[in-house]
Amino acid sequence: MALPLYDSQPARRVPWVTYLLIAVNVVVFLITPMSRFATWYGEGAVRECRATQFTFEYGAVPKELTTGDQQPLPSDVARDCGPATFHKAPWTSAFTSMFLHSGALHLLGNLVFLFVVGMGVEDRLGRWRYLLSYLFFGLVAVYGFAWTSPGSAVPLIGASGAIAGVMGAYVILNPRGRVVSWVPPVIVIRLPVWVVLGYWFILQWLSLGSEEKSNVAYTAHIYGFAAGVVFALLARRAGPSRRLAALSRG
Repeated sequence: MALPLYDSQPARRVPWVTYLLIAVNVVVFLITPMSRFATWYGEGAVRECRATQFTFEYGAVPKELTTGDQQPLPSDVARDCGPATFHKAPWTSAFTSMFLHSGALHLLGNLVFLFVVGMGVEDRLGRWRYLLSYLFFGLVAVYGFAWTSPGSAVPLIGASGAIAGVMGAYVILNPRGRVVSWVPPVIVIRLPVWVVLGYWFILQWLSLGSEEKSNVAYTAHIYGFAAGVVFALLARRAGPSRRLAALSRG
């Protein structure tokens, strides 16, 4: 698989929102029990329990989103770590789940893609439209996943749904762009964006049957990517004057 390294087309302005989103995701990860940096959560089994409970508290549980009611912790979690001591409004977890990651590799993989495609989309949409669309893509991904698996009690966490939306928007807003990519083991090559991101999307589709085994929410990725494509197509349909005005602000 080709791993994108950077967009070969320079942005016209400093992508402050992309940098901010990257920084927020990093800081949030460092202060959660999923990070080794946060030593105040304890060690060993104690940390694992805190991480599990934290994930259920702030992660998006599909059954909670579809019913609107907080669900009890699974019996095995309650047995090993104790009952839930928190109260949550399920809809808020649709937002908080976007900024949680299970580990450093999970975080790094998401932020590499955000760094590569986020700058170009921010450059074309403007800062505020880009930020709002990022959150919108994330919500579509989370609720789309919940709608597809309404009875699931497994928390969904990660920025990948929102970032998938940015990727979909990038393909439409910059279809002729090229992305400098690393093809293992040693090849670095400039590839058309539709090749890199199109291949990524196909992989998500082909991997749908392995979601339960891999613990990767491929369905959320697909919903997010589709939301980005539709959003960008609607944005491109704006009249020339409105489009120029939108690109001049932010």
